[in-house]
Formats: sequence, C-alpha cells, structure tokens
Amino acid sequence: MEAIITLKPRMRILETATRLFYAGGYRAVGVDRLIAESGVAKMTFYKHFPSKDDLIAAYLEQSSQNFWNWIENITQDQPDPRLQLEQIFAAVANRSIQPACLGCAFMAAALEFPDLQHQAHKVALEYKKDVLAKLTELSTASQAREPEVMGAALMLLMDGAWSAARMFGPDNHARHVLAAARALIAAQVD
Repeated sequence: MEAIITLKPRMRILETATRLFYAGGYRAVGVDRLIAESGVAKMTFYKHFPSKDDLIAAYLEQSSQNFWNWIENITQDQPDPRLQLEQIFAAVANRSIQPACLGCAFMAAALEFPDLQHQAHKVALEYKKDVLAKLTELSTASQAREPEVMGAALMLLMDGAWSAARMFGPDNHARHVLAAARALIAAQVD
C-alpha cells in the first residue's frame, strides 16, 4: 500500500481501480471502496473522475495502452508478420496460464454493461475492433488467402484463451492456443 501512496492522486485512483476492477468486476466495486483503498479524499476522486463510469473508461483506456505496449514488445524484433502472429499467440498462451490472469477486462466490461451506448461498452468495443484490425492486418501481410476470415478466427482464439483463463484459472486449456493459431495460420497461408 505504501507504493500506491507515493503516486499522484489520479494515478493512485487508477492503480486501485486496476486492481479492484480486474479482480472483482466493475459493478461490485463501489466508489467508497475505491476512495478508501486509493487513499484520496472524495473531492479529489471526483476532481479526477466526475463519475465511476469515467473511471471505468479511463481504466479501460489505460488497459488498452498496456495491451498495445505488450504487443509492441512481443513483436518489435520480428519483421515476418506470420512469426509476429505466432509470437503474439505464444505470449497469450503464456499469460493465460498465469495466476494473475483473470481474462479480458474488455469482455468483462461488455458483459457488465451490455448497453451499446454505455461508455464502458463503447471503449471495450473500440479496443476489440482495434485488435481485430491488427490481426487482420497481420493476416493480410502474411498473404493469407482470406485475411478477414483468418483475422476473425485468430480473434476468436484469443478471446477463447482469455475466457479459459477466467473460467478455469491457471490450469486451463489456453496453453494450447499457440498450436491452434499455428494450425489456423497454416491452413490459410501454406
């Protein structure tokens, strides 16, 4: 808790939200708990986040940026798009079996906020569209026969891995997602 206290108030709130929302869900975590665990005053909380929905959107936007940084780190030294896809799915397989992996924060947001006009749902949907676009882009660059089909199928594999992590815990079948991705890629590219 001491490490959180040294952060600026906005970052303390976001760090607390990251920990609580990811583990417990969005609706289950109240503003009073966020305020108490982040160590800020109620006025400070609302100064940075006028509503809990604003905090949820900020958390999702930060999670999106973290994901893209992760993807960049995984693929930056690999010029071959097919091998980039394999590296992504090797990393997904590895992450999905870690005890800290509780699935996809964006899928959770869409489930908890099914209204397509809800701010959290909109942010989650934009993120998923961006991931699908990236997978399709890499499928196109890999010269897949049907890059949209391959990108969509890879997205289903990724989402399935995150769901397995949440449902089954660290001892889950997502450890095989790389083999599934390789088979899918081979069917489209070879």
